[in-house]
Amino acid sequence: IREIRAWTPVTPMPRVPSYVAGVVNLRGTVLPVIDLAARLGWTPTEATPRHAIIVCQVNGQSQGLIVDSVSDIVALNTDTLQPPPTTGQEDVTPFLEGLAAIEERMVMVLDLQALSASEDHAIAA
Repeated sequence: IREIRAWTPVTPMPRVPSYVAGVVNLRGTVLPVIDLAARLGWTPTEATPRHAIIVCQVNGQSQGLIVDSVSDIVALNTDTLQPPPTTGQEDVTPFLEGLAAIEERMVMVLDLQALSASEDHAIAA
C-alpha cells in the first residue's frame, strides 16, 4: 500500500474488463483504478465523495482500488492468518491470503497479486 486518497472521479477507458473503473491522474502518472467490489464479484460500486482510492504497488505497477472507506490501518503477522473456510464456491477465495481476527471482527486479507493476475488490465494504463 502506497497511500490512501480521497475519491477522485475516474476517466473510463474502452475495452477494459468490467471491474476496471478507469484511470486517474496521480501527480502526472496515469493510474488504473479497479472497482474492488466488482473485482470480487459483488455489486459494482457507485462511487461518491465518501469513497476512497487505495494506491498500491503490484508487480512493479501502481494501481488504485476503489473502497467504501478506510477505518483503520493495521499491521498483521502472517502467522496469525487463518485459511478461508471452504464454502463450495471459489469465486473470492483465490483472491484471499487469509482471514484475521481483529478485536471482535474478521477481516479479509487480500492477495493483491492474485487480484491483478487473473485478467490483464494493464491496457488501462
